[in-house]
Amino acid sequence: MNEFNDLDHRKSLSILMMRLFDLWGLTLKEQAQILGYSANSQSVIRRYRSGKPLADKEELMDRVGILLGIQKSLRLLIPNDRDLAHSWISRPNKAFADQRPLDVMLEGYEGLLKVKSYLKHACYG
Repeated sequence: MNEFNDLDHRKSLSILMMRLFDLWGLTLKEQAQILGYSANSQSVIRRYRSGKPLADKEELMDRVGILLGIQKSLRLLIPNDRDLAHSWISRPNKAFADQRPLDVMLEGYEGLLKVKSYLKHACYG
């Protein structure tokens, strides 16, 4: 059985993602978009915030994996300044034509991959 199909695991991931979104300072609209929902699907985020498990959807689990990879890379790149690591996605970045990494991530799945790839390359070369 895939661990992402496990209800308890998806509930833990839901809590973890909501904490991460809080650290990043994302709005409900941004949270919904990053997880692949429409910006108007804020009720889904409210359900996750109330402790409901993430939906058992492959793309959603893929996005969560990418987001956790982004956070891991940020912690490796900026280990001594958590505030900077958490605000990095909201700061304009020359690597993304002076867009915020958040703006790139909000473009969709490919945007998430672009930010993850950039950070992975910065960490590991």
